[in-house]
Amino acid sequence: MKFIISILVIWFLIPFTALSQSEKVTGVVFEKLENGTASPLIAVNVYWMNTNIVSVTDANGRFEIEKSTASETLIFSAYSFENDTIYSGFEKEIIITLQSSSTLEEVVIVQERDATATSFINPLRVDNINEKELQKAACCSLSESFETNPTIDVSFTDAVTGTRQIQMLGLSGPNIQITRESMPAARGFNAIYGLELIPGTWIESLQLNKGTGSVVNGFESIAGQINVEIRKPEDTDKFYLNLFGNEGGRYEANMHLAKKLNRKWSTGVLLHTRYNQTANDRNKDGFMDMPIGNHFFALNRWKYSGDNGIRWQLGVKYSAMNQQGGQIDFDPKNDEGSTTKWGMVNQVNRIEAWSKLGKVFEDLPWKSMGIQVAAVQHTQDSYFGLRNYDASQNSLYANAIYQSVLSNTNHKFKTGLSLFYDEYKELLDDDVMDRTETIPGAFFEYTYNYHNKFNIVSGIRLDHHNLFGKFLTPRLHLRYALTEKDILRTFIGRGQRTANIISENMGVLATSRQIIIHSEDSFKPYGLNPEVAWNYGVSYSKGFKISERKATLNIEAYRTDFENQIVYDLDVNTQEAHFYNLDGQSYSNSASVQLDYKLSSNIDVRMAYRWNDVKTTYNGQLLDKIFVSKNRAFLNIGYETDSDWKIDYTINWQDKKRVPSTITNPGSYQREVISPDFINMNAQISKKWKHNFELYLGVENLLNYQQKDPIIASDSPFSEHFDSSLVWGPIFGRNTYAGLRYRIR
Repeated sequence: MKFIISILVIWFLIPFTALSQSEKVTGVVFEKLENGTASPLIAVNVYWMNTNIVSVTDANGRFEIEKSTASETLIFSAYSFENDTIYSGFEKEIIITLQSSSTLEEVVIVQERDATATSFINPLRVDNINEKELQKAACCSLSESFETNPTIDVSFTDAVTGTRQIQMLGLSGPNIQITRESMPAARGFNAIYGLELIPGTWIESLQLNKGTGSVVNGFESIAGQINVEIRKPEDTDKFYLNLFGNEGGRYEANMHLAKKLNRKWSTGVLLHTRYNQTANDRNKDGFMDMPIGNHFFALNRWKYSGDNGIRWQLGVKYSAMNQQGGQIDFDPKNDEGSTTKWGMVNQVNRIEAWSKLGKVFEDLPWKSMGIQVAAVQHTQDSYFGLRNYDASQNSLYANAIYQSVLSNTNHKFKTGLSLFYDEYKELLDDDVMDRTETIPGAFFEYTYNYHNKFNIVSGIRLDHHNLFGKFLTPRLHLRYALTEKDILRTFIGRGQRTANIISENMGVLATSRQIIIHSEDSFKPYGLNPEVAWNYGVSYSKGFKISERKATLNIEAYRTDFENQIVYDLDVNTQEAHFYNLDGQSYSNSASVQLDYKLSSNIDVRMAYRWNDVKTTYNGQLLDKIFVSKNRAFLNIGYETDSDWKIDYTINWQDKKRVPSTITNPGSYQREVISPDFINMNAQISKKWKHNFELYLGVENLLNYQQKDPIIASDSPFSEHFDSSLVWGPIFGRNTYAGLRYRIR
């Protein structure tokens, strides 16, 4: 830790010895009066596009602004005047005249964006993923949206429920803070299922940040943050339809409706339904490869953009998920609670409502204030064989944020208050595990910009947990621009979260293992301590050209050290699953290199390699974390013709993984403790007509690779050896899908 702090101090001092005085751009802004004469215009905001460098005109209409190395586009903005944009690559003196917004028609600026773009300006290491990238695969839900992204690993929790989970930096999904437009989305009992409850077509874009994020969004981020931007009613399609089906008998329909009611009001409705009643058993083990059932999700949002910078939105979302899995001929009406056939029924209902109210000071664009409020009611009623599991959660979230500057726009800050309130009720057979968590907190985040070459984002939170007491969350991000497209970043930060040990390890319910919780304090959730970790890392991003074609290189290294972790131990005994506080080391080392290259005007290539070294102390032994691949190689090729044909191909190699020991089982129920490595290939071809109608056809798991016998004792599911949780690879095999998209803009 001392070494890391020393590096950060040195890093902080570099810019002040290496940077020289930047150049200035000056000028005058006028307005044209009715008599045709020009008059100096006061209080015009002048700023470089996509930067934090801002100036304001004085009483004589004059301005002075530092020349940016990250942008050559200068924007002039004033209330009741139409924005103007100029290219200022070399000019040092500018004279410009703004016209009243009432005299001009709408001006639309169109720019082609990369499907996945690395920000060179943001002090945090963020990848922006837009709709173009998401449409490279079937993308039926958020959990299936990362097939063409090398940062996220997707796997199944078990071979019965069909629940997908994600990994980042070798750490499981609950360690990743998932937000919807900067508000909690997948959290609490929804930490795993929440990925399934956000349909892919609803997603406008994703922002993916490795490591700890901003303190403004809370204290729970450990491995990283995924922020989901849902389609906005004011700038999305008036009508959008997506139909999807695959050879497994899964059919989906998505419909979006948006209406701009007037200059101030807009509203949108997003609908999703999934239907699957085809029971597949391709591996002939007597169990369904994927559960059957149906989903229905609906979202309605209203947005208001008023005068004087008032912004308000209100949204409500309803989610219903019904699943049935288990043996192929299981009938819930006759077999529930009996040992005739092993079956699983899982019903999730969730209602969410949220509001955002904000004030933007249009003459002072760096100043704003806002209040975010969200409420959630979540229920789950389920059984797995003879094991019952019911859970409910009522949550309230509030966040008040004020943003402004200290003396000038090179010194910005955000501060505010937050509240997390969670009422959890959990029943596992006869074991009642109820609790209430109340966590008020306050935060302050300071951002410093030095000539757009060096940035500091330092933040701290103070929160009080009613069960764990007070705790601090410090975080520091540094960015240094060697050149405009050579960016070094480093960070250090703390994260803390309460583990929901059953819902986050749902696969254990689809086993006969006895669940043993090593409770140490009855006043704490499950009698266990919170998970606490420090995450720190460094990254290098370089934009350059090869044969006049754009390329981006990202090299990164991260380490996560856990002060405490809830260990999920399946090695102690094959018939038991243990949960206990960490007693020893637990860490994750992760390093990766990624190259994005535009091979030609219509071919994009993405190559990546990642190495993970993730270890946890299990019952006194420091071992590799189960189901984590040490090495991963990735290749994605996208080809697009001038006639709107698109072909995408992805190959993903995953190295071997450690599997919990089954040595005490009978010989036929034993499995290897190291899985084989494997290759997974996906491909898709699509064709678009007139920018509003598109057909697509794809294949997942092109090589038809499957984990053999993923369910132990599938022939005796009520025996003590039954276990469907030891899943390390694909279960279903090759899967062909097709669909269409139709939109009215």
